[in-house]
Amino acid sequence: MLMMVIEKFKDVRGLHERFLKQGRMLPEGVTYHASWIDAATDRCYQVMEAADVESLRPWIDNWSDLVEFEVIPVVTSQEYWARRG
Repeated sequence: MLMMVIEKFKDVRGLHERFLKQGRMLPEGVTYHASWIDAATDRCYQVMEAADVESLRPWIDNWSDLVEFEVIPVVTSQEYWARRG
């Protein structure tokens, strides 16, 4: 399952320091694909893949003191249009 994860940074400095020390800290079975940051709003948009949304829970718990999360299950455009056809 693909998920768009929208992160709103609460503590940019703390977030950066933890990432440099500990990395992304993804649980087993979760794959990071790509991310983009809107520097004007301190928001990050990430595409993750896992069996289900709950698989992201340990990762979210590791960062929730520094980041607010919104997780949106998504499908590729190709999958979407194949289902509609």
